[in-house]
Amino acid sequence: MEIFTDIKLGDSTEILKKLPDNSVDLIFTSPPYADQRKNTYGGIHPDKYVDWFLPISKELLRVLKPTGTFVLNIKEKVVDGERSTYVMELIIEMRKQGWLWTEEFIWHKKNSFPGKWPNRFRDSWERLLQFNKEKKFSMYQDQVMVPMGDWAKSRLKNLSETDKVRDESKVGSGFGKKISNWVDREMAYPTNVLHLATECNNKNHSAAFPEALPEWFIKLFTKEEDVVLDPFMGSGTTNFVAQRMSRNSIGIEILPEYFNMVKKQLEPVKLVLFDPHTKYEKTKYNGSHAVR
Repeated sequence: MEIFTDIKLGDSTEILKKLPDNSVDLIFTSPPYADQRKNTYGGIHPDKYVDWFLPISKELLRVLKPTGTFVLNIKEKVVDGERSTYVMELIIEMRKQGWLWTEEFIWHKKNSFPGKWPNRFRDSWERLLQFNKEKKFSMYQDQVMVPMGDWAKSRLKNLSETDKVRDESKVGSGFGKKISNWVDREMAYPTNVLHLATECNNKNHSAAFPEALPEWFIKLFTKEEDVVLDPFMGSGTTNFVAQRMSRNSIGIEILPEYFNMVKKQLEPVKLVLFDPHTKYEKTKYNGSHAVR
């Protein structure tokens, strides 16, 4: 099995245009949030954020496979004591572009330290918005199962008659549950809330997320040799994790210092020069440079 990691220096808006249609299995990224990272990425005003992002999401829609998934880590900011609406506005405009807003995950930063402002407390969570091109997409739910929690010790101990049959949803959604199905099971499916610590190690980047975050979504939405794209590569976390998990990956970064840092750290990986099926340019591992 030959795995490639292809990182590119430049503006995502332009570089994405060079990628083939329907060629990426998972897009996982965290773009600069509105008015943040001004010292590095310049900052984008909340009122201009949607117009800035839509040309990028248009290209992402083109390069994503019909079976693929786009996971966007993003969060609104507070302006004059009030939550900005730019994230909600972006969701609406992306749906007009053709995206399906399938799910919303919450990343609970379980090691967040306390704090307050006059009218609120410190956030300890961030959004991960899931978008798709089609209603049927690749999803490997068994790969992210978790051990049965403490809830099972009491909830499954004395089952009621309702627990022993399929209990239809009370809100008419068509979904139901049969609690007795979970008796004697060791593993369960997770919820859409991820309890993960923030990145505490110095990665020489202002907003590096923990490796466990892209790892969870790579497990859920891809298999080995699939292609993972991060159009805002930053410190390269998504690409490092994809490489470790035997996924092909593409990273795009506009700042030379971050691009060169990731390139240096990714040098000792195994890549191939050119694959006529995917049309990606790659470099074969020879013990020296492996990323071009």
